Amino acid sequence: MTAMKEAVSEFLGKKRVAVTGVSRRPQSHGSNVVYKRLRERGYEVFAVNPNAESVEGDRCYESLTSIPGGVEAVVIGTRPETADVTMRECVELGIKHVWMHRGPGAGSVSDSATEYGRRHDVTVIDGGCPCMFAPTADFGHKIARVVFSAAGNVPRQV
Repeated sequence: MTAMKEAVSEFLGKKRVAVTGVSRRPQSHGSNVVYKRLRERGYEVFAVNPNAESVEGDRCYESLTSIPGGVEAVVIGTRPETADVTMRECVELGIKHVWMHRGPGAGSVSDSATEYGRRHDVTVIDGGCPCMFAPTADFGHKIARVVFSAAGNVPRQV
């Protein structure tokens, strides 16, 4: 197991990041918030949604495989049952850093996807949100991190 702080530092140290589950209707959609925040902070970020051509004014990709030049890390922001397919795609592409988004509720965390990724040497952050940690954090997400950590939705180790 890896300490959360170390896993977050490694993940946010990657500069080419895909975010799955971005929506064409972005009103308060978690994946869109993460996508925009990473973009604002200087990451080369790629939106993934097989049902959209563009999201947040940027090109959207059908899958991780369709992103030219690939990515170093992936934020999964889809339903948990979709996370398994995404994790298998990450393993096939050699992506070693995956974050399954989770605020209140189950979020995108899938136990089977987590187990599969870890069996294949992927560092899987199974909860929380990249926006809860520097350099992408804001005040609201910092407060949410405290609350969701107490509730068990942000892991201490991954």
